[in-house]
Amino acid sequence: MQGMMASEKEPTVIKKYANRRLYHTGTSSYVTLEDLAGLVRGGEDFVVYDAKSGEDITRSVLAQIIFDEESKDGQNLLPITFLRQLIRFYGDSMQALVPRYLEFSMENLTKEQNQFRDMMGKAFTGGAFGGTGLDAIQAQTRANMAMFTEAFRLFNPFAAAAASAQPKADAAPAAGKGDELGDLKRELSEMRDRLDKLAKTK
Repeated sequence: MQGMMASEKEPTVIKKYANRRLYHTGTSSYVTLEDLAGLVRGGEDFVVYDAKSGEDITRSVLAQIIFDEESKDGQNLLPITFLRQLIRFYGDSMQALVPRYLEFSMENLTKEQNQFRDMMGKAFTGGAFGGTGLDAIQAQTRANMAMFTEAFRLFNPFAAAAASAQPKADAAPAAGKGDELGDLKRELSEMRDRLDKLAKTK
């Protein structure tokens, strides 16, 4: 265990100065957003701090990298429909679930890259995007949602409390917890419906 801890590499610290320049403390040199994008592609973790306030601004810097990548021709990964739906989720009751679902889906996509490449190859067979390949991708999206729902059910404390009370089938759910569990289930159901609608519009 101690050996594993010692082998873990600390994230590289990047400092952002008032003049918008980014300073790589590991190499003692200034870097660009493109350089940081290269670090991400190379699997190197980094954190970005505002040099004056010490505030962690990693999220906004990563978002800026994505914005720059999306501005390049042929580099668009985020569909307009997805961006609009994402904006709609801000302030929505589903907001707390969205980051966890997106993180969960991206982890699964990363783990199953080869499988998805095969799906994409099938989707483009015959020169048109659709058919069996697209169906397989949509099926995988639905499977991801099902896995996320199950994982959320297992790890959320309200579900655990409900599971422990399962033998008392006739007993009424505890006030508060039962209501919150019902709300979470409804929110997950709404997310599933929205994802299905998004998949069908593609």
